Amino acid sequence: MSATENQMTGAEIVLQALKDNGVEHIFGYPGGAVLPIYDEIFQQDEIQHILVRHEQGAGHAAEGYARSTGKVGVMLVTSGPGATNAVTPLQDALMDSIPLVCITGQVPTSLIGSDAFQECDTVGITRPCTKHNWLVKDVNQLAGIIHEAFRVAKSGRPGPVVVDIPKDIQFATGTYVPPAMVPAKHNYQPKVQGDLDRIREAVALMQGARRPIIYSGGGVINSGPEAAQLLRELVDLTGFPITSTLMGLGAYPASGKSWLGMLGMHGTYEANMAMHDCDVMVCIGARFDDRITGRLNAFSPNSKKIHIDIDPSSINKNVRVDVPILGDVGRVLEDMVRLWRAGAQTAGKEHLSDWWASIAKWRARNSLAYKPSDDVIMPQYAIQRLYELTKDRDTYITTEVGQHQMWAAQFFGFEQPNRWMTSGGLGTMGYGLPAAFGVQIAHPDALVIDIAGDASIQMCIQEMSAAVQYEAPIKIFILNNQYMGMVRQWQQLLHGNRLSHSYTEAMPDFVKLAEAYGAVGLRCEKPGDLDGAIQEMISVKKPVIFDCRVANLANCFPMIPSGKAHNEMLLPDEATDEAVANAIDAKGRQLV
Repeated sequence: MSATENQMTGAEIVLQALKDNGVEHIFGYPGGAVLPIYDEIFQQDEIQHILVRHEQGAGHAAEGYARSTGKVGVMLVTSGPGATNAVTPLQDALMDSIPLVCITGQVPTSLIGSDAFQECDTVGITRPCTKHNWLVKDVNQLAGIIHEAFRVAKSGRPGPVVVDIPKDIQFATGTYVPPAMVPAKHNYQPKVQGDLDRIREAVALMQGARRPIIYSGGGVINSGPEAAQLLRELVDLTGFPITSTLMGLGAYPASGKSWLGMLGMHGTYEANMAMHDCDVMVCIGARFDDRITGRLNAFSPNSKKIHIDIDPSSINKNVRVDVPILGDVGRVLEDMVRLWRAGAQTAGKEHLSDWWASIAKWRARNSLAYKPSDDVIMPQYAIQRLYELTKDRDTYITTEVGQHQMWAAQFFGFEQPNRWMTSGGLGTMGYGLPAAFGVQIAHPDALVIDIAGDASIQMCIQEMSAAVQYEAPIKIFILNNQYMGMVRQWQQLLHGNRLSHSYTEAMPDFVKLAEAYGAVGLRCEKPGDLDGAIQEMISVKKPVIFDCRVANLANCFPMIPSGKAHNEMLLPDEATDEAVANAIDAKGRQLV
């Protein structure tokens, strides 16, 4: 690039930097403070801009795009309310380690601090919900900042970043510098290679285990497909049982013989009991959050704990571990598999037979059992049928947040990573529809289904308009019980059945709503009609809202009441009102 060629306006620099970082799609919404950038978007065709209907939708669409591809998601919003509307997806991405670059417009530098029209302190507001953020004050630094933003977003523990660009910087002329000429900052160099002595210590501990368990998380998926393959290899070599967090589903196949199901508050009995009784726990790319651990002082009380994570702040944050290994999951697993193969105990797994016998007894409790019906669609049955009719297709699943999310995690079997997009840490209602839209943009020929609730789906329903505009044939599969299901469940079980504002009395007609957007609406009320209706949904080459009317008062079990240990689960056959009423702390206060 010659001296003349690298002179560009700030808006041109933004587009060139995005191209040089491999960006193909941007999810955004225009406004006054980003119009110079939008003018440049109009004059090129290498990057496709996807117009959403709300900035929150832009962020969640970029999250779905990133999670399903392993690439960095990009969103573009204006100043003031455009930036503040982006806060929810930024925090969502931070908690779930999703790489996002959010470009925000800002009022001209001469007006910053004057309470100008659509001004807000974007850097101040987004500092707690990003890995890093920048306010660009010099057009000559703009290219370098954008390149650094992509590096920070995708390296180490992935996450969101914000680049705030005043309008006068977008108009100003400066020098463009390509990514190769921008050195990485010395103050951010994540450690990717694990300490070999620590890994040897971990392998020795694993080889001596009699009741081991592998507990995997979203970090395995973030590390890339090689990490998931190495995890599967490690499980096969060791013969260890494996469980996973909500964010880690798919890293190990649900059909695998060592799979125990999901761990945690609504995890399986066998996974939680094995976690409670294990003698060696290998935590890989997870962070010991409260939905997994239950009561901390009763969490896996008699085990030695190994923790592999690329984020140093996650190690010993919630749970003290015996062997901390800082590094990229894929790199550490590669060393671990190599050392295990070289060890003396690679052949026999007979020493685990008693442990597997115990697990078989826990499995026999059938903790995901539910009472079927010929008259009403049970939500669990709806997910099972959806899985059976889509498992042989190129399918991606997103969810909203609530009971339907947990049932999807329990009953939809994921065989591969990057096929499951859900809001884990923040629990954001409204995530699933725009996330499905982002996934569909990334995978136009795939079957993309948002498993939704009738309350959550209304949080970002306007993105149906975007799906119709871009001919993105997403399928919105609503488990419609006419309640905020998880809220109602807790109110029933833990608050004396006082259903305070958890019933939605003015539910829209979802079929008519779909048609109003130019999509297809379907409704099903009987179990016998469900398979045909699902097949019809799949065959339609347009966006679909499927109103699946399910049992109104079905509860999601098993369940660990808050403040309880893994071995104090409530199972479907035990979960009477009286049993749950006993889920109180020492002071007699009901737990939520």
